[in-house]
Amino acid sequence: MRIISGKYGRRRFDVPTNITARPTTDFARENIFNVLSNMIDMDGMTALDLFAGTGAVTFEFASRGCRRVVAVENYPVQYKFICKVAEQLKADEVLPVRGDVFKYLQNAGEKFDIVFADPPYDLPGFNEIPRKVIDSGVIAPGGVFIMEHPSTSDFSSIPGAIDHRRYGSVNFTIFKIE
Repeated sequence: MRIISGKYGRRRFDVPTNITARPTTDFARENIFNVLSNMIDMDGMTALDLFAGTGAVTFEFASRGCRRVVAVENYPVQYKFICKVAEQLKADEVLPVRGDVFKYLQNAGEKFDIVFADPPYDLPGFNEIPRKVIDSGVIAPGGVFIMEHPSTSDFSSIPGAIDHRRYGSVNFTIFKIE
């Protein structure tokens, strides 16, 4: 795993071979963060990474100036890896949370400026996730929500959808929540 830019930029970490996550490719991550950087200044923002996997997106948010980044991951191997990288970086702004994303959304009690979700594509109810995230109230007014998805999913009709980006086989729909 490579952190692309910012204060932790160019750092690399060996991902354990038994991780079951499908990490966002470096190419797609670099491009979506370029888009986000042109939309918002991440300095001092809060971010939520749902289905955090290896934490690549989490650490990119932290590296680019987010003051608080919560990474929600249910699987122990991925969660431990995120904790290990946060410790190695001394990334106090990163808060790993081990647990079910949907339970977290019900009980979060906090709003975030940026929310990113990269669920397993074969997760039952996958196409309902954007509405669940938006309806949960975790996105602050004026906040941005990015959903990573396969090309077979189309979220353009959901209120707040403002952009769709495709980088190879990786697709992102960006929502602006007012």
